[in-house]
Amino acid sequence: MQTQKPIVIKTKPLVPERKKTFRISREGAFILLCLLPALLFVSVFTYYPLLRGVIMSFQNYTLFDLLNIEFIGLDNFVNVVTSPEFPRVAMNSLYWVVISLFFQLLFGFALALMMRRRFRGRGIYQAFVFFPWAMSGFLIGLIWRWMFNAQFGVINDLLLRSGLIDAPIPFLADGKWAMAAVIIANIWYGVAFFAIMILAALQSIPEELYEAAAMDGAGRFQQFWSVTLPYIMPTMLVTILLRVIWILNFPDIIYSMTNGGPAGSTHIFATYMIDKVIFGQDYGQASAIGVIIVLILLLFTVFYVKATKVEKGGDF
Repeated sequence: MQTQKPIVIKTKPLVPERKKTFRISREGAFILLCLLPALLFVSVFTYYPLLRGVIMSFQNYTLFDLLNIEFIGLDNFVNVVTSPEFPRVAMNSLYWVVISLFFQLLFGFALALMMRRRFRGRGIYQAFVFFPWAMSGFLIGLIWRWMFNAQFGVINDLLLRSGLIDAPIPFLADGKWAMAAVIIANIWYGVAFFAIMILAALQSIPEELYEAAAMDGAGRFQQFWSVTLPYIMPTMLVTILLRVIWILNFPDIIYSMTNGGPAGSTHIFATYMIDKVIFGQDYGQASAIGVIIVLILLLFTVFYVKATKVEKGGDF
């Protein structure tokens, strides 16, 4: 009887693996070299001022006493929040953002729907609609400042000619009218951005979707509600988020129209911060206001993204 020989499996001795060394290829080094100027530019003009502003918000940094700058903790934030002007500045900032955003979206959406249709002279009409966005905010503020002028402004002239008023209204000299005046100017300026973004989204909707909806018996309103609105919703959500950030950080129109007056009645956070620098020479409190603006926008962005699911393309 034959016996089977035992099977012997020979294994090679384990050789320790060599550690892979990180090496940058020539292409990677060239790409890094090309990006270096941009990274340096962003670091110098964006990240360093941001870091420096945060540090200054915890210091008693004033131009009147540069030799005794020291860290004072949260004193700048406490002084800003407890100042008598802060509640009015906060409410003005809320009105400035909410009212401007609502009417910019409303009028921008309507203009985008009108420009989507083909009609004679549509290119000229689009140029007039988009023209305000090509101008600087400070220049627009100067234009509207002359238009709201109590003596020879075109708005008072039109109101007088139409018989709606008996005497000129000092729009920019009266605190009751000044905030409304700057908001109207900001609405006129920001409508173009919404019109541009929404029109681009409308033009990307395939016509087949409307044809399919019409074959299913959907009317104009049903097509708008079931096809148009869901398709452009991601664009609208992102546009609203951008406009909130830009409007809150947009002091140009207010500063060129009223300089925050009269008696600080049109101050928002951004103009209040500039006022602290120019008239108070207090860079510590101005930096604290800047940090407050960043925190407000950060909290709003996190809440907005979670509530609207904008990170998923706006799908509800």
